[in-house]
Amino acid sequence: MYAAPAPAPSWDGVREATELGTTAAQPPYEPPFDQLLLNPIDLGPGFLNLNVWTPDAAGSGLPVMVWLHGGAFRNGSNASPVYDGTAFARDGVVLVSANYRLGVQGFGVVEGAPSNRGLLDQLAALTWVQENIAAFGGDPSRVTVFGQSAGGMSVATLMSMPAAKGLFQRAIVQSGSAEAVALASDAALVVAEVAKRLDVPVSAEALGAVATHDLLAAQRAVALELRQNPDPVRWGPSMIRGGGGIMPFFPVIDGELIHERPLDALAAGAARDVELLTGTTTEEFRLFTVPTGVAAAITPEALPLLVARAGLDPAAAGPYAANRPGQSPGEILTALTGDAFFTLPTIRLAEAQLAAGAAAYMYEFSWRSPVPGLGACHALELPFVFDTLTPSPLSGPEPPQELADRMHAAWVSFATTGSPGWSQYDTSSRPVMTFDHPDSRQLQNPHGDELALLGLDTGH
Repeated sequence: MYAAPAPAPSWDGVREATELGTTAAQPPYEPPFDQLLLNPIDLGPGFLNLNVWTPDAAGSGLPVMVWLHGGAFRNGSNASPVYDGTAFARDGVVLVSANYRLGVQGFGVVEGAPSNRGLLDQLAALTWVQENIAAFGGDPSRVTVFGQSAGGMSVATLMSMPAAKGLFQRAIVQSGSAEAVALASDAALVVAEVAKRLDVPVSAEALGAVATHDLLAAQRAVALELRQNPDPVRWGPSMIRGGGGIMPFFPVIDGELIHERPLDALAAGAARDVELLTGTTTEEFRLFTVPTGVAAAITPEALPLLVARAGLDPAAAGPYAANRPGQSPGEILTALTGDAFFTLPTIRLAEAQLAAGAAAYMYEFSWRSPVPGLGACHALELPFVFDTLTPSPLSGPEPPQELADRMHAAWVSFATTGSPGWSQYDTSSRPVMTFDHPDSRQLQNPHGDELALLGLDTGH
């Protein structure tokens, strides 16, 4: 369980491959997220599997898209119905979705095991695509890797890694960043706490002998403690900086697979030959603060203290509040935090690619869910990208199909031509395509006044 991935054993004859495979070991989402996010769990061997959708009359030379799911590096799989690739295949794209190891098994720093095992799994999937996708009609020289949240962070990290060079030509980062990486020494503190609760050494042999149920229970308890007390002294400053104290697992700078912060490697040209599409939802953090009741509990007196605790200037709260008349202190904090942990890192990722001479495009998903309080929250765009709309706890009973048509078509266009259909990003006019309903349109420098308060040089 803690070794590097290896090719699957060969077989003779025809292997039945018409059902979804098992999923990586993971706990269920905590309430209320277990009611908001579809996350089927089917534990068992062979979970490092791929799903492939290809057009009925595939031919050859088709563009390929490889999907890496999100879930904070501890949840998620390629089995979610939201990630069904039928619409991509319908529109001439070979769609591949991959599983990877999660939590301690995928990203824990463990003695006697390679670090970043989840990323090694992703590399193995991309290598499989290079070696096998032509048999499904795909062109291995036209691969777009894309992902959301932890999957988006994975994509940005893969872009920066020498080991991933040549495995894809285009990349889409949805609600991710190239800054979500921890020092191995900091990440080791989380795993040490898990091992302490299990009363075992932090080694591949000892952790590998622990029952999956017990490992997940200890991992879940440590994640909850980290979220309740995100102390950088206890958990390591790079762990808190990377995810605001809500994520216990990250890719780590180990000196072998990852040598520096991905953003720095990208600015130096690590992915200068990779075309990029990246963006966020408008109100990312509402998913984390509104359904949980956190936003409602924040008082006006606590707001500046919590803004400062997040590493932001408390003075920014005033202009944010002025731009949002009638919103509560918790909603103001949510907007600030969302920009700090999602919007700014996304812009920095695009700017790093620009500095290296690569093409970059930016989008913002602005449609607001009819579900009270959610707004344009984290993960809301996923069924629109995949064109898998159904009534859901996130998008409500009647999500607009016209918006899915536009957004899905843009992703297909980018994978096929290298352009999603709007202007390339630049640091002067900062064009961003905003996806909304009934209208989607390109805006120049959206939210520039607020982003300047958080330290972005918007040129105004």
